[in-house]
Amino acid sequence: MNIKSLLLGSAAALVAVTGARAADAIVIAEPEPMEYVRVCDVYGSGFYYIPGTETCLAIEGYFRFDLGFGENTGRDVEDNGAQGPGSDGDTYRVRMRSALRWDAKSETEYGTLQGFAHINFDYNNGYTTIPTEDGPNGVDNSGLSTSVNHAWIDLAGFRVGKSDSYFSSITGYSSGVSNDGFLVSYGPFDTQFVAYTFTGGNGFTASISLENGAGFGDGTTPGGGAIDDYIPHVVGGFAWTQGWGGISAVAAYDSRREQGAFKARLDVNVTDAISLFVMGGYSTNEAGNAYATWNGQWMVYGGGAWKFTEKATGNFEVAYSDFEDFHLVANVDYELVPDLHIIPEIVYSDNFSNDATYPAFTPGGGGTRPDSEIGGFLRIQRNF
Repeated sequence: MNIKSLLLGSAAALVAVTGARAADAIVIAEPEPMEYVRVCDVYGSGFYYIPGTETCLAIEGYFRFDLGFGENTGRDVEDNGAQGPGSDGDTYRVRMRSALRWDAKSETEYGTLQGFAHINFDYNNGYTTIPTEDGPNGVDNSGLSTSVNHAWIDLAGFRVGKSDSYFSSITGYSSGVSNDGFLVSYGPFDTQFVAYTFTGGNGFTASISLENGAGFGDGTTPGGGAIDDYIPHVVGGFAWTQGWGGISAVAAYDSRREQGAFKARLDVNVTDAISLFVMGGYSTNEAGNAYATWNGQWMVYGGGAWKFTEKATGNFEVAYSDFEDFHLVANVDYELVPDLHIIPEIVYSDNFSNDATYPAFTPGGGGTRPDSEIGGFLRIQRNF
């Protein structure tokens, strides 16, 4: 082999190596397959599969503006007990709310597994201890608050978490008005619980709930609903819904006071556009308890809804209690455009008794019985 052959052989080898490296440098790796978000139609509209899982998630909520005015004992700030006795805050009652709901569901060998939460973010005016010529009362426009309205885990009907009391929810609350239960209450709301609901195939459901309750007091103070030992309150009831309407009933035992309450409801769909209901409640004592939150031993409700156009529905409720509390609330829910509701409402309340105060042992707690009052309320709500 001479020098010329050696040089030619080395050059060829160098070209081969360089070409191989150049080829290696421009090789493009195969892209990972892209996983698109898939619609989950197992649980209704609005659910999507969380990528990489078999869990379906829906996120929804609303934006709400509330405005109350007039001599209205529960919303207006004029002589409003919510702002303190004798308050001189004669102005609007305003609240802006942003509500967000998460609903996660998946199927397991035991049935549907659900996690649900509803959080409210509120900004509102209200009572504060600003000194005035009439006392330490005034209006505060810095009422920022966050609350957990609902949060629970549910597996095949077994549910644990926080929500409204089953005493209020089993019978479908009351009506479609914004200020439901305005003066005559139909039951408590916030509580932690352990519950089970049986769902039949013919519109029948039955539930039992062990509840912690909420509120304050030493067990004899009206309004105190929370337990103070390891014995929970007990709530049980059923609902049966059919095309013509439905019936429901619920009973509760207040373990702290060792008293009970009962409530029943009848719903009737008069036509496709008109529905009516009647509901009554009874307490085992006049003093009320964690579940008989109305004044007196009994209360009665009536109300309904009339969908008189595709966009407008009228709602009303009327209620009366053993201690002569009375309220009438009516509104029109108008859907201006899809998911935007304009809801003007009127509220009338009174106590027909001549007594100046409620008995000390009642939920009114010795407070002043309201005079005849009327007020207006406006709700604007954008759902998503």
